[in-house]
Amino acid sequence: MLQEEATWKSDMTVPLARASAPDASDFALAQRAAAGDLSAFEQIMRRHNRMLYRTARSILRDEADAEDCLQSAYLLAYRSIVTFAGHAKLSTWLARIVINEALGHKRRAARRAALIPIEGGADTDLLALEALAAETPGPETEAMRHELGALIERRIDALPEVFRTVFVLRALEELSVEETATLLEIPEPTVRTRYFRARSLLRESLAREVDAALDDAFAFAGARCDRIVAAVLGRLGAPPAATDTG
Repeated sequence: MLQEEATWKSDMTVPLARASAPDASDFALAQRAAAGDLSAFEQIMRRHNRMLYRTARSILRDEADAEDCLQSAYLLAYRSIVTFAGHAKLSTWLARIVINEALGHKRRAARRAALIPIEGGADTDLLALEALAAETPGPETEAMRHELGALIERRIDALPEVFRTVFVLRALEELSVEETATLLEIPEPTVRTRYFRARSLLRESLAREVDAALDDAFAFAGARCDRIVAAVLGRLGAPPAATDTG
């Protein structure tokens, strides 16, 4: 369990500390959603889906669990969005809800699995992948990148918990050190240390491939975005209206 879990607040009615000027468009959408405009909430979901999904997955390490967690978090956010006052970015406010929900999901899963041993999967043959990557690019390049992307996902999942979420937020979502520290409520030097250590651990496993294939990690296809949005709106009693895929 993340060391900082005890400090994360579950009461989302408490405004977050001011980190930066709020995004006017996000704040306007939040106000409309607070007034019951589901189309505005749909835009919020589509705008922040990928970052929030990646955040949930970094904690849960399972795609289906991450989707379920994100849907539950969105429902919580919709019910409490009237309390959003713009003291922090809407993305930060939403991510804190997702983190709390993911940690709760993980605690419940741990209790259910207490009597069931879980076996780990076999490691991928890194030497074979390195040899493949060293070859002259050809028709197999896309397949290789897909395989490397899947390998990176597995290696990120294997990082110690205290490093994993920091890495996802900093490397994949490109949040700043300050934003990451604010979101996770840890000191900025701790963010830097954990991020450096996470990259070192990954490089030990992936060598040159980590930088070449990082953009393919945790791909967030339009179908997943649409599925999450449709499920949340269905539970809120409204059909999706937007046509973009998030």
